[in-house]
Amino acid sequence: MTTTIIVVVVVALLVITIVVKSVLVVPQAQSAVIERLGRFRKVGQPGLNFLVPFFDRVRARIDLREQVVSFPPQPVITQDNLTVSIDTVVYFQVTDSRSAVYEISNYIAAVEQLTTTTLRNVVGGMSLEETLTSRDSINSQLRGTLDEETGRWGIRVARVELKAIDPPPSIQDSMEKQMRADREKRAMILTAEGQRESAIKTAEGQKQSQILSAEGSKQAAILNAEAERQSRILTAQGERAARYLQAQGQAKAIQKVFAAIKQGRPTPEVLAYQYLQTLPQMAQGDANKVWMVPTDYGKALEGFAKMLGAPGEDGVFRYEPPEPEEELERPQDQDEGIDDWFDMTTDPKVAEAVRAAEAVARQEVPGPLNTPRGGSAAALTAGEGTPPIPPIGGPAAPSTEESGGTEK
Repeated sequence: MTTTIIVVVVVALLVITIVVKSVLVVPQAQSAVIERLGRFRKVGQPGLNFLVPFFDRVRARIDLREQVVSFPPQPVITQDNLTVSIDTVVYFQVTDSRSAVYEISNYIAAVEQLTTTTLRNVVGGMSLEETLTSRDSINSQLRGTLDEETGRWGIRVARVELKAIDPPPSIQDSMEKQMRADREKRAMILTAEGQRESAIKTAEGQKQSQILSAEGSKQAAILNAEAERQSRILTAQGERAARYLQAQGQAKAIQKVFAAIKQGRPTPEVLAYQYLQTLPQMAQGDANKVWMVPTDYGKALEGFAKMLGAPGEDGVFRYEPPEPEEELERPQDQDEGIDDWFDMTTDPKVAEAVRAAEAVARQEVPGPLNTPRGGSAAALTAGEGTPPIPPIGGPAAPSTEESGGTEK
């Protein structure tokens, strides 16, 4: 009984062992290289696979996913004989499990060594500056070389990245100094450009300011010259009108005096009296040192009276006016074009300036003083408060004969 149980147990264990040896389950994204009696038979795909017990065995299980391998820093000499330390990262994937197992003993180590040698070949033909600035080019060259060499191993290289490029400490110090110098250079250039732009803008502003100042001075000089010209013209016109009026007044005065003398019929005694009154005025000059009264004064008056007068009933010579002659036209009546000498109307620009001054005065001096006596300020400014003075002898001033009088 005991022997039977032992046999049954052994047979059961044998069956279980055969079943376990006959079934192979391969996970997804993996493959299994199966050998039969030491010879390659097939590659087990993900899922359930059947084996011949005691004849088939799994040589290796291969991960079909993309793998990332980071290799330690490798010293590489550049073209300018500088040693740099470069860290690389390789992304690869096994595409043929049989080649990965039978074509290379350790494909990871092979990829590492191939990456190191290829990297030295690529970087050896570049300078340090090119190495630091040409990472994309180095990555492309490494990937192309590795993918071509590892294809026969059943491996596809997806990407190669340079994780770090570390130059020697002395070179790093020099690079930092160079970078600092470059930054200072750019800062100085930018500062100089800013100062240049500022100087240009300042010069442009000064130029515009001087141009505007010159234009203002020019306009001011022109206006001052024009004002001086107008002032002199108006002054000359005023003096001309004043002299003309004075001449007319003197002419009128002489006419009136002469008429009064003719109407009074003066005697030699009156002429002598007038002569005596005039003598002190003749002696008022500063250059007169000696004044002599003529001794034949009486004879001179007597001859003057006999020449101009006739003896009357009392025997006294009196002035006899001559026969009235044809009245000649006075010189002032023959003048033409002098009406504008006495035009009192104000220039519109001057009137506007006067109005502005009067407005300021009205604001400063309140009360009835703001309005001039005899008319408003605007009327006086425009020449309405004071009518223009017509020329003497003109149509606005009737003569004595028109008014009913008699002038001789």
